[in-house]
Amino acid sequence: MSTANRDELLSEWLEAYGDLINRTCCLILGDRALAEDAAQETFIRAWKSMAQFKGDASPRTWLTRIAINVCRNTRRTAWFRRFDRSVTPEDLPLSAPDEDRTLLLTVHQLPEKYKQVIILRYYQGMSLEEAGQALGISRSSTHHRLQKALNLLRLDFDEGRDEHD
Repeated sequence: MSTANRDELLSEWLEAYGDLINRTCCLILGDRALAEDAAQETFIRAWKSMAQFKGDASPRTWLTRIAINVCRNTRRTAWFRRFDRSVTPEDLPLSAPDEDRTLLLTVHQLPEKYKQVIILRYYQGMSLEEAGQALGISRSSTHHRLQKALNLLRLDFDEGRDEHD
């Protein structure tokens, strides 16, 4: 693929998926500035490895997988582990009512593998198959993680209700 063709395709993908990838990175990392860097890195890596994209998955799924890997690498850095990653509702990339923000904050507190599947399934609207492709796991593993994540969310909200009653 020529550089001009790659540039054109990247431009189309940025237009179609740029906001989605940025929101996904923000939800995973909990930091807007880091998310913007991760989203930019995602598209740089996509441009560099565009010849490897065979179309087995949709561009959205392929880009999401790259974004997840970039976010994983970011989370592994010593700086990230030492920095306070607490998230406030104002930090979240959605303009949602308080209930939705509370839910999103709760999702953000889930272990990483459960948070990712919730983000892909409910915030990106991916099917189980697409989410599995983006995460590099089978559809049944995706389903299992999703069920576990939903159970953890139910437990958290049930505990929250008990405290307020």
